[in-house]
Amino acid sequence: MSDKIEVKNLYFDYIGKNTAFGALEDINLNIKEGEFICVLGSSGCGKSTLLSILNGLNKPKSGEILIDGRPVTKPGADRAVVFQNYSLFPFLTVNKNVLFGAKQSLKRKSFTKIEREAKVSEYIEAVGLTADKNKYPFELSGGMQQRVAIARALALEADILLMDEPFSAIDPKLRLELQELISKLSKLHKKTVVFITHDIDEAILLADRVIVMEPKYIKSIVDIDLAYPRIRDELVGKPNYEKIHRKLISLFYQNIEDNIYGEVSL
Repeated sequence: MSDKIEVKNLYFDYIGKNTAFGALEDINLNIKEGEFICVLGSSGCGKSTLLSILNGLNKPKSGEILIDGRPVTKPGADRAVVFQNYSLFPFLTVNKNVLFGAKQSLKRKSFTKIEREAKVSEYIEAVGLTADKNKYPFELSGGMQQRVAIARALALEADILLMDEPFSAIDPKLRLELQELISKLSKLHKKTVVFITHDIDEAILLADRVIVMEPKYIKSIVDIDLAYPRIRDELVGKPNYEKIHRKLISLFYQNIEDNIYGEVSL
């Protein structure tokens, strides 16, 4: 597989009135086409900042991000984003929220109106909301709203999905269902996914590779050599899963301990 995304020597500062805070330093990362990447780290380590630069919302201090060999300079319809807070249009039904995504697609001109509506129905069915397609967001649970957001992102027909802790506000049972859903759909539709999380189990269930971050830097990259589909109850206790789990726990909590020690030492 070729590189879909290349991050080269990336630095980013948040600029205050009289100060500058370095959020990312010397970030280098290559992501293959069709790869599912989880970026794992504690709050404030820079993982969401990295995603915002990938999306073109922030510009780096130096370095660059390339998608298909072209520099990222602004948001584009080649990247679909799923946020933690759903970001649905409250005045549109499920069907029309997803249709909005389809109408923004770079591929929209290759579909007739009937074909586009069929695509919308396909994605709504894929997330299990066909019976609710005429409901408004206020009539849906949080998990159902996030399913709509996923369907809308898929309807954009973008090659890349950027997901910023999309399941962190959802109860554990439904969270597992959504994790399995996005894993299945990303493989089915051959998406390249960058998924932000601070949940180790979530990263293992979803990722081909986990990028472990500490403040400003990439600390380690861990390959997740587990077959798909991954069902958590079937994995827990198996040697390969437990080995990966222990390694990620060690990396993740060492970062937290280092941060706490640094703050106490000030």
